[in-house]
Amino acid sequence: MRQLSDIDRDAIRLAQDPQFPRWLAQVTATGGCAHPVHLSGSTTTVDGTTGEIIHHYDTRTEPGERLLVRCRNRRATVCPACSRLHAGDTFHLVRAGLLGGKNVPATVRNRPRLFVTLTAPSFGPVHRARELCRPRRGGGTCEHGRPLGCGAVHAPDAAVTGRPLCPDCYDYTGHVLWHAHASKLWDRFVIDVRRRLASAVGLVQSRFAEQARLSFARVAEYQKRAAVHVHAVVRLDGPNGPADEPPAWGTAELLTDAVRASARRVLVRTPYNLAVGELTLRWGSQVDARPLRADGDGPDDDAVAAYVAKYVTKGASDTGAGTDHPLTTWVDIESAPVSEHVRTLMRTCWRLGGLPEYAPLRLRAWAHTLGYRGHILTKSRAYSTTYAALRAERARHQGHADTPDLVTERHWRYVGSGHTPGASLIAAGVADDLARNREAAHNAFHQAGVGR
Repeated sequence: MRQLSDIDRDAIRLAQDPQFPRWLAQVTATGGCAHPVHLSGSTTTVDGTTGEIIHHYDTRTEPGERLLVRCRNRRATVCPACSRLHAGDTFHLVRAGLLGGKNVPATVRNRPRLFVTLTAPSFGPVHRARELCRPRRGGGTCEHGRPLGCGAVHAPDAAVTGRPLCPDCYDYTGHVLWHAHASKLWDRFVIDVRRRLASAVGLVQSRFAEQARLSFARVAEYQKRAAVHVHAVVRLDGPNGPADEPPAWGTAELLTDAVRASARRVLVRTPYNLAVGELTLRWGSQVDARPLRADGDGPDDDAVAAYVAKYVTKGASDTGAGTDHPLTTWVDIESAPVSEHVRTLMRTCWRLGGLPEYAPLRLRAWAHTLGYRGHILTKSRAYSTTYAALRAERARHQGHADTPDLVTERHWRYVGSGHTPGASLIAAGVADDLARNREAAHNAFHQAGVGR
């Protein structure tokens, strides 16, 4: 007879508890969250006019006298259940800016819109996927005597793909400092696109905002070489955003030209250091700007929204380009489950982070993301709806939102987080069941649409 594991025994203990049905209902309400937050307290809703108590809830009647709520972590490696919810919200946020909805007018579909990809520059030759890995120019060896190609065709998921052909030649310092300034480089890119649009139509740059507004949503993705590149939806509106039509001169062609020119032109200079000097940082030479057309001639809007939603749930650890948790000591770096290429980038963050010139970059605090400290997803204010608005809409749909005539008093405190081993097993099963149900409903919906 097989001996029960500690996890099995813990799951049985939970199932035999008289309050198990209520606990399971809480876990289901969180979507099977892997690391729920435990709260203790109460909420009381009263009629703002009469003072009558409409509803009162207290955790003293709950299992363990606590309520479980979602952790809301976007990373699939941390919490698959909450990452799926976050991906869904991201899909609707990006899609609303492409097709309308969520208080965004449907006319945005006819605006000049681009799907833009900006890459990091080269920091040295790496093993490439899907093509013969050979020198692109010049001789066949580097100054350290290593070949500049291996003569193989690597699969995208091959362990060697993206790693330097010569680690001694690779510019690890430039890679880390580029990551640390990538968000500033994006900001300057957006400003320069506005300037170029204004100059192209003879506008004084300070008057651009009176005629047009540039809106965007962007997501950062780690490449195999552990360098971030950016995917963005860029849209041209009138001065008041989605509610305004762009000026007659605002065309997709003009916007495309401005994006390509700005990607080549903008730069950021690093603080001067005696050993490193002052680096000039730019976008890579590979720039893609594809018009999104309402007539369907180009990338599909839903596919673009799904693409962005896919990458917003990925952390650095998903591509082997870092970890999901901060590294607080050198020992953490040496024991991190990463490739030697990524470990060297982490060491470079730690080394540069100890220099006073780079102190504002907080490179040691961001060593786990290889110096990149921007949000995975950012958007301009007028692009579309917000995560907060989407969550509020979901709460109203579930009947949890406040009514204007009602007053709600809340008294909550944090009392813990996570699951016991047996509870984790049950929660994972709940999350899988819910995911399968959603997929089945999704497939049934599309099959019904095809059959009509």
